[in-house]
Amino acid sequence: MEQFLAETCYFDYHKPEVKAYGKTLVHNDKVSPREIALQLYQGVRDDIRYNAYTFDTHEQSFSASYCLAQGESYCIPKAVLFGALCRLYGIPARIGLADVRNHLASPQFLEYLKSNIFVMHGYTEVYLEDKWVKATPAFDSGLCQLMNVSPLEFDGLKDSIFHEFDNDGKHHMEYLREHGSFDDVPRELIINSVAEAYPHLVNIQYKGLREKQSLYQDMLDK
Repeated sequence: MEQFLAETCYFDYHKPEVKAYGKTLVHNDKVSPREIALQLYQGVRDDIRYNAYTFDTHEQSFSASYCLAQGESYCIPKAVLFGALCRLYGIPARIGLADVRNHLASPQFLEYLKSNIFVMHGYTEVYLEDKWVKATPAFDSGLCQLMNVSPLEFDGLKDSIFHEFDNDGKHHMEYLREHGSFDDVPRELIINSVAEAYPHLVNIQYKGLREKQSLYQDMLDK
C-alpha cells in the first residue's frame, strides 16, 4: 500500500497550502478514516468549482496544489486533490480513469469537443474498511443544480460514480470504457488519449479556450 500513500509531484500533499486546506476540512482527526474521507470528499466536491475548459497539458496543472490554487478545475485534478488529502491523513488513494458519455452536456461544450464522449474521466479510489471504493468529487453542488441532478454523495462504503439519470429521469452519464487505476497520474496516457479523441484541440490556442470559459461563466451566472 506504500505507493498509494506516497507523495509525488501530483499528489503533493506536503505543500503547506494543501496541508492547511486539509485541516480546514477535518476538524477532528481522531475519528475513523471513513469519516475523514467523507469530510475531505465533500470539501473538494463543493469548494473547487468544476470547469471542463481548464484542461492544460503542463505537468503542474495535474497536481493537487495547482487545483487548489486555481479554485476550479475538471475531473482529473479534483480527483487528485481528493486523493492527495486522503494520503495526507494516511488513507490509501489512487486515481481511476474511464471514458464516459454525457447525454446532458451543454451545447457549448459539445461544440468545443465535437462529441458527447469524454475520454479520460477521472475519479478517486480510496481504500476504506478493507476494500477499494470509488468516489467522484468532480461536479460541485452549484453546477449540479444547473444540470438538474443531485450532488453525488459518497458514504465510503460503496462506489459513488456519476448518476445514470437526472432528476427528471433523463439519461445523464454512461460509463463506456475503464482504463484502470494508477498510483500516480499517467500524464502521457491522458494527453495522448485526449489528442487522439479530439484532434481539433491538439493545437488549440488558449485565447479561444478563454472565450469558451467565458461562455461557461455566462451559463453559471444565468
